[in-house]
Amino acid sequence: MTAGDETGAADPSTGRRGVRAAELLRQWRELADGSVLLDGFHALKHALRFGAGVPLALTEDRAAVLALAADLAPDLTEPMSGLLSEVPPGTLSGLVPRPHPTGVAALAVRGSGQVPDVRAAPVVVLDNPRHLGNVGAVIRLAAGAGAAGVFTTGTVDPWHPNVVRASAGLHFATAVRRCEPSGLPPGPLYALDPAGRDIRGLVLPDDALVAFGSERHGISDGLRDRADHLVALPMRPQVSSYNLATSVAMTLYHWMAGHAQPPGAAGPARS
Repeated sequence: MTAGDETGAADPSTGRRGVRAAELLRQWRELADGSVLLDGFHALKHALRFGAGVPLALTEDRAAVLALAADLAPDLTEPMSGLLSEVPPGTLSGLVPRPHPTGVAALAVRGSGQVPDVRAAPVVVLDNPRHLGNVGAVIRLAAGAGAAGVFTTGTVDPWHPNVVRASAGLHFATAVRRCEPSGLPPGPLYALDPAGRDIRGLVLPDDALVAFGSERHGISDGLRDRADHLVALPMRPQVSSYNLATSVAMTLYHWMAGHAQPPGAAGPARS
């Protein structure tokens, strides 16, 4: 046995990995305050699919994440391979409050939240929402239905990490922003209210703003007063309300049902 063996000489590769990990943590700290946290594989997947800028993505098991990509998102296996950096076990728990079971955490550039004045799809307006998970669920619905955006009033940040986690990163598939009622984009305002007209007798125009209040307080007086139409969802007597995301889903489905095919669907096959 050599002297080096007896003293347990350090493996140079271990030192290099430690330096690399320290550099990645430094980058994370520099980027974190101005970035959107993508918590988990699915958030990263959707962010990449919809063109988000992702300067940094970390995992504690790169091989496992790439295997997951090959299984669930083969179109992203190559981009993720070039993006993901591996860090030592336990690192992610020091960066995010509750590491996702898929073992991925990434940082992305926040979307602009801009929608065009002339639109082919409605904007969902959440009037002073409170529950972060509900906001994320609505954004996920809006992305799937092809809505132009989700705008929120009040104090809740629609880009909060818990909202992005609930949306599975689909913030990047639609426009998301917080604004004052006076800052809403143009378009006829349809406010959901029990005193409104049954939605089944209405056609929602493509450029509509569709506003939803909280389950407890409903739409605010200010937004109700400036609404062009009050709209009600059908509901069995003695049932007090629907969940916010359910209300949005019913309304967007009503809009979608008025089209020959869902927004973004492929047209007829061409020879």
